[in-house]
Amino acid sequence: MMAMHFHSNVLALLVAVVATFAIGALWYSPLLFGNMWVRAHGYSPERLERMKKGAPRAYGISFVAFLVMAHVFAFLAMRVGVGSALGGAKFGLALWVGFAATIGLTSWVYSDKPVTTYLIDVGYQLVYFLIMGAIIGGWR
Repeated sequence: MMAMHFHSNVLALLVAVVATFAIGALWYSPLLFGNMWVRAHGYSPERLERMKKGAPRAYGISFVAFLVMAHVFAFLAMRVGVGSALGGAKFGLALWVGFAATIGLTSWVYSDKPVTTYLIDVGYQLVYFLIMGAIIGGWR
């Protein structure tokens, strides 16, 4: 089994995670797709209030998940020789197509949610995969 020990730039990983959060805050805000996402899920005002109360836990779990994702992204990028922001973004696109878009699609196809929910979520993932890749690939 391949060891996951390698030297990663912790600052680059943290910046990638913060960028992912910032993109998500904008993406799911009323300025972009927040209202559409809420309507597509059919969330009631009461449900939204319950979700807000659970936000600190959700943000903490998301932070850890994005940090793990950035670390594995950096490891894989190093293994395939990504050495620029553009190369990192292209690598992010490949990972998105091969994993995020397809995993999300198979989850969506077995749900009874409108396709809008999939498109909004997978669009966010595309953007942050590209940005995460550019940050990790370009950071020296």
